[in-house]
Amino acid sequence: MLNHRPTIRDHSAEANLFARRAFIGFVFVVTLIGILLHNVYKLQVTEHETYQTRSNDNRIKVIPVAPNRGLIYDRNGIILAENRPVYNLEVIPEDVDDLETTLTQVRTLIDISDQQIEEFRKDIRHNRRFKSQILKGRLNEQEVATFSVNQHKFPGFSIEARLARYYPYGDTLTHALGYVAKLNKKELAELESEGHASNYRATRDIGKLGIEKFYESRLHGVVGSQRVEVNNRGRIIRTLGVEPPQPGEDLVLTMDIGLQQIAQKALDGVRGAIVVLDPKDGGVLAMYSNPSYDPNLFVHGISSKDYRALLNPDRPLINRVTQGRYAPASTVKPHLAILALEEELVTEQTKLWDPGFFQIPNVDHRWRDWKRWGHGHVDVYKAIEESCDTYFYHTAYQLGITKISNFMSQFGFGDLSGIDIHEETSAIMPTTDWKRQRFKENWWPGDTISVGIGQGYWTATPIQIANAVSILVNKGAHRPPHLAQVARHNNEVTQMYTDEKPPVVLNNPDHWRIALEAMHNTVYKTTGTAHKAFKGASYDPAGKTGTAQIVSIAQGEEYDAEKLQERHRDNAIYTGFAPYNDPRIVVAIVVENQGAGSSIAAPIARQLMDYYFATYPSDTEGQ
Repeated sequence: MLNHRPTIRDHSAEANLFARRAFIGFVFVVTLIGILLHNVYKLQVTEHETYQTRSNDNRIKVIPVAPNRGLIYDRNGIILAENRPVYNLEVIPEDVDDLETTLTQVRTLIDISDQQIEEFRKDIRHNRRFKSQILKGRLNEQEVATFSVNQHKFPGFSIEARLARYYPYGDTLTHALGYVAKLNKKELAELESEGHASNYRATRDIGKLGIEKFYESRLHGVVGSQRVEVNNRGRIIRTLGVEPPQPGEDLVLTMDIGLQQIAQKALDGVRGAIVVLDPKDGGVLAMYSNPSYDPNLFVHGISSKDYRALLNPDRPLINRVTQGRYAPASTVKPHLAILALEEELVTEQTKLWDPGFFQIPNVDHRWRDWKRWGHGHVDVYKAIEESCDTYFYHTAYQLGITKISNFMSQFGFGDLSGIDIHEETSAIMPTTDWKRQRFKENWWPGDTISVGIGQGYWTATPIQIANAVSILVNKGAHRPPHLAQVARHNNEVTQMYTDEKPPVVLNNPDHWRIALEAMHNTVYKTTGTAHKAFKGASYDPAGKTGTAQIVSIAQGEEYDAEKLQERHRDNAIYTGFAPYNDPRIVVAIVVENQGAGSSIAAPIARQLMDYYFATYPSDTEGQ
C-alpha cells in the first residue's frame, strides 16, 4: 500500500485570501456605519424638525377648552340667562375592578334607570376605558350629598361639575330669549362651511331660537386649549401649558322683566300676544306670547313625552308676537285716515253720513257697521274715536287697494319688522298681483271694502302693528324694533341697533297731528271706545281699539259669541301709546277669541302702562 505525501500549504495564498475577505468585511461594516451615520445625521439635523413634530404629536396632545357662554340681562341688570354648574356622576372604567357589581351597589344609593345604565355601557364600548364617562347627569343636591359621603367605597367613581345654560324665569321669556341645546349634524355642517367649526371643538350646545341663536357668534366666545403630555396609551401624564378660552360677550336687553311678568299674568289662561316698545329708539320693553313653555327642558335634551305635550292645538312653540298672523282690524284706521287726507278725499272738516252700513253702487250686499243704527254725521276725528266702520268702507272704496297697499307698506306691513330674532313672518299686505298669484283670481272692489277696516285678506303680526304705531307717534321716523341694547366684553361696550329705516314722508305733516289727536280722543272722550279702560289714569294715554272677526256672519244675522265655537269668536286687539305729548311707550295687544278690544285688550294695556309709569316716572330712569 502506497503512502501519500502530505500537501504543503501555501501560506501566501491563504494570507491573500484572508486579506481580501477582511477587506470586504471592513468595507461592508464601514458602509453600514456610513448608512447609519447618514440616517443619524438625517434624523438629527436635516429632518430634525419633521421628526420632532411627529414625536410631539405622539407625545403631546392639545385638548380644546370650551369658553363660558355670555350672560343675558334685562335693562335693569337682572340676569335672564346664566350658566349654572351641573353635577354628573362619572366613571373611569379602568379604575373599577368589578364594574357590574359596583354599578349594582351604586344604584342602592342613587336612582339610576336601566336606560341610563344601557347608555353608559354603550359609551364605554365606544371609548377608551381610562377616559371618564357619564353614568348619570344632572344630580340633585340630595344625590350629590349621598354619593359624596360614600365615594371612598367606589374607586373610579367621582362627581364632576360643568356649566350649563339656565333660564331662571322659565316660560316667561322663552320666545324672546330662545334656548340652547345639543349641536346636531346639520349645524356642525353649517359651521364647517362657514369656517367656524374649530371654535366649537369643545362645545356641546348652540343657540337654537331667539336671542340665543341670533347672537350666537357674540355669546359663544373663543375656544381655548390645554397642552398635555401623554404616554403611549394616551393617558395624560402632565400639563405643559394652557391657553385660556375667551368668554362670550354679555348682552343687555331693552326688556324689563317686571313688565314682561305683567304681560304674562295678563294673558294667563288665554291665547294671545303682547309687545311693548320704546318709540324713542325701537327697544322692545316686553314681548310675550301665550301659551309658552319652559326652555330649560331643551337644554339637557327634552324627552319624547315632554315634546309631544308641546305639539297641541294651542301651538306654544309658535311665537305669536312675530309669527302670529292676525287681521289688524280697526287699529289701522288712523293710518288709513292719514292716507285719505293725503289723497284729499277728505279734509279735517269733511263729514260723511253713516246709516249703519255701506253699499257699492248697484250692488245689493251691505257692509255693516258695528253700530247697527249708525253713527250719523261722521268726520275723521269721530270716525277714529268711535271706530266707525262705514266711514272707512267708503274711504277704502275711493282709495282702491293699490294706494292702500303702497302706503301701508311704508309702515312695515307685509314685510319683516327687522327685530333681532330669526322667527318672524312677513304676514300679508294684499295687492292685486298677490291675489292673482295666490288664488288665480282678479281683485274685486268688495275685497277692498274689508281691507278698509283691517280685515279681509290683510294680516299682520303684533310686532308689525306695534311698529306701525311707533312710526305714527314718531311722525314718520322709522326706528326698527330690537331686543339687544348693548354688548359687553371685558371693559368694552358696544351699542346695538342705532340705524333707522327711511322715514314716511307726508305731503302735509299736519295730518300726523289729526290722527294722533283722534287716538287721544279715543281714550280721553267719554264716547271713545277706550275711555272706560283708562279712566283715572295718572298719565295721558292715547290708543285705538280693534275687534277682528274670525268667521263671516251671514247677511241679516247677528254675531252671537255663545253660539260659536270658541276658536271662531272675535279677536280682541288694542294699540296705544303714552304720554300723548311725548310718547315713551307703545303697546300692541292681541287676545285670541275673547271678544271686543275695548273690553278685553284695552284693560291689559292699562295694566302695562300703569306698571311702566310707576317704575319709570321720568324718561331718564331705567335707561
